Amino acid sequence: MTSHQWGRVADDGTVYVRTNDGERAVGSYPAGTPEEALDFFTERFAALAFEVELLEKRVNSGVMSPEEAAESVRTVRAQVHDANAVGDLAGLEARLDALAPILAIQRDARRAEKEKRSAEAREAKEKLVAQAEKLAEGDDWRHGANRLRDLLEQWKAIPRIDRASDDALWRRFSTARTSYTRRRKAHFAQLNEQREGAKAVKERLATEAEALADSTDWGPTAGRYRDLMRDWKAAGPAPKDIDDKLWKRFRGAQDRFFGARDAANAALDEEFAANAEVKDALLVEAEALLPALEQSGDIEAAKRAFRDIADRWDAAGKVPRSRMKELEARIRKVEQTIRGHEDEQWRRSDPEKSARADDMVAKLQAAIDEVEANLEKARAAGNQKKVTELEENLASRQAFLEMARRASAEYGG
Repeated sequence: MTSHQWGRVADDGTVYVRTNDGERAVGSYPAGTPEEALDFFTERFAALAFEVELLEKRVNSGVMSPEEAAESVRTVRAQVHDANAVGDLAGLEARLDALAPILAIQRDARRAEKEKRSAEAREAKEKLVAQAEKLAEGDDWRHGANRLRDLLEQWKAIPRIDRASDDALWRRFSTARTSYTRRRKAHFAQLNEQREGAKAVKERLATEAEALADSTDWGPTAGRYRDLMRDWKAAGPAPKDIDDKLWKRFRGAQDRFFGARDAANAALDEEFAANAEVKDALLVEAEALLPALEQSGDIEAAKRAFRDIADRWDAAGKVPRSRMKELEARIRKVEQTIRGHEDEQWRRSDPEKSARADDMVAKLQAAIDEVEANLEKARAAGNQKKVTELEENLASRQAFLEMARRASAEYGG
């Protein structure tokens, strides 16, 4: 009989392994000697030991999931328990048993990690749902659809959580997308309807603008163009390609009218240039009254001289538009300075002198009545040039009348 620490070979060639439960026959090796038979069965044990060692390394490294590792442990245990090998089989089983606490720790770690990932995924999906619902309630029609598509791609990249929660969050997300899409379609349908309405309005405005383009009734037509522009802005946008074409027609008509008006005004300005030269000379004469008035204090002489200048000023006629404000401001300054001196004198004079102011009011009113009568005749005759001259004359005399009335009121008060 040949023996080994963990087994022996009987005289009949049977090989036994020693276990905690006693000896167990594992086979025989008739082709060789007892020593060769033991070597054969101990090599089988060595192969099992190597497999257990490899499994230990894989379990400890964590490359296997706890479930996969447990299944491998069960498989190897079955091989070890009934192994036809000679060696410390109980020791191998003990090493396999020692893996159980490690797998338990790994299961707990995996479970905690899974719960953490699930919580993170839930939080991420809840944020996406909140963003989608906010978009669904808003009116960002330009960027909202693209943003919802981006949110959907982000949703797809997030791992699923428990089915009930995942389905509930998805229903909210999907409902938000559907709501936004429905409202967006309704918005653009309404917008298209409004644009069609704007198209009809702008076609009418463009047609009217073109009809007015050759008018020479400068004042009323310019006013009408202002009204048309106001209506154009209030109409809102039409479909873009049509809107651009209608605007080109509308603006072209405007440009033609105002270009013609500017040309006519330029011609008038050239015609009125000589009148401006006359008024420049009158201003020199009028402004020279003030130093003389300061020196002499003779207000009546200054007033007579200014009335004469004012009559010649009115007779000089219109001036170029670019000179009107400047010239009127200078003549009014002279007038107001004389009026200031006169007011001061009136405050120090006998109230009976108010009769002179009343007389001036009466004369100015009579002159205005005459101008108004002539203006009505010119309008009836369709003499636009005469109408313009008389309107300017009337405005000037009315300004003088207003000042005269104030002076009369001061005396009367």
